[in-house]
Amino acid sequence: MPRRVAIVGTGHSKFGVRSDASIPELAWEAISEAMKEAGIEGRDIDLVVMGNVGGWSSEPLPAIVSLEYAGLEGKPVYRVEAACATGSAAIKAARDAIASGDADIALVFGVEKMNESPTPTVVEFIGRAGNYFWEFENFGLTFPGYYALYATAYMSKYGATEEDMCMVSVKNHYYASHNPKAQFPRKIDVESCMGSRYVAWPLKLLDSSPITDGAAAVVLASEDVASKLTDSPVWIEAIGAASDTSNLSKRAQFTSLRAARLAVEQAYKRAGIERERAASEFDLAEVHDCFTIAEIMAYEDLGFARPGEGYMLAREEQTYIGGLIPVNLSGGLKAKGHPLAATGVSMAVDIVRQLHGRVEKGRQAPIKRGRAIAHNIGGTGHYAYVTIYSSSKPR
Repeated sequence: MPRRVAIVGTGHSKFGVRSDASIPELAWEAISEAMKEAGIEGRDIDLVVMGNVGGWSSEPLPAIVSLEYAGLEGKPVYRVEAACATGSAAIKAARDAIASGDADIALVFGVEKMNESPTPTVVEFIGRAGNYFWEFENFGLTFPGYYALYATAYMSKYGATEEDMCMVSVKNHYYASHNPKAQFPRKIDVESCMGSRYVAWPLKLLDSSPITDGAAAVVLASEDVASKLTDSPVWIEAIGAASDTSNLSKRAQFTSLRAARLAVEQAYKRAGIERERAASEFDLAEVHDCFTIAEIMAYEDLGFARPGEGYMLAREEQTYIGGLIPVNLSGGLKAKGHPLAATGVSMAVDIVRQLHGRVEKGRQAPIKRGRAIAHNIGGTGHYAYVTIYSSSKPR
């Protein structure tokens, strides 16, 4: 029987344009914090899993450079890549290793220095993360362009407006204003969002996540070891993972992400959750809001709203604290920032701290069920990882 696995330590760098730190220095900010919180030293770590996409950054071997800087050379390590879902993929790889008995303690970290390349280069590299020869070379699709296709399809089918999408941005900036690690810790209003320049109609600059440098880390441990390290482990209750076609023209519809739905189905089945009751099962959710339309689709793919009704949750402010289910109390990718490989790990860090009741005033969710969910998408639904975390030991 697979062993249960818990998070016993978390670390998080400041997100933003981090010209003050190299890749290994940025990684160390998160790694050192996570190891200190877990109460471990380098000799205690059996495995390191590092997430990095990194075509825009200077180091071709960022895992090795980061480990040497952290004094962890000699440890078994591998680098994981699943586009924007890389961090969650790294967590799953480490969880699987511990569950199988191959390791007792694993360090997971994700790091990106996206601003080491000019913005047009980074935008081009991200735009290639689909079917390069068909979509990028022939049609010049960019990453905002991909999600603009989903936004226009959703608006046309269900009647959502640009203002509804801006409501998502306003909420996430509100919670980022309480998060000192966020790239944009400031409030905005609908008018400023609507007045921002178009990136790919109907998506505007303030509908879009930024280019970000940052790192996040977690320490995972088996049940026996976790009980010795902490009296408040947060368990990885279930993980669902799926993928979809690289070529968007082969997809059946553009108002939902098939990979997300498949990953959600797996995770809920493993955790014994009924989709129709999903919103009542969690204290909070961290979802993948690379663009505001992505968060609205996530509400529906996760079962928090019926198809075509997700935008009403945004319009009615049902994803604030006190609403149906609080979503992206970290500020989300939109305002906290989106250093691709660090994002899924960052979600885990914030969820653990939320379940412990130790995030900043103004963004702490009421913790009643001791359960939260992370929804992490790579590309435009090319990868999907859905992870359920619990402060109570899973059955």
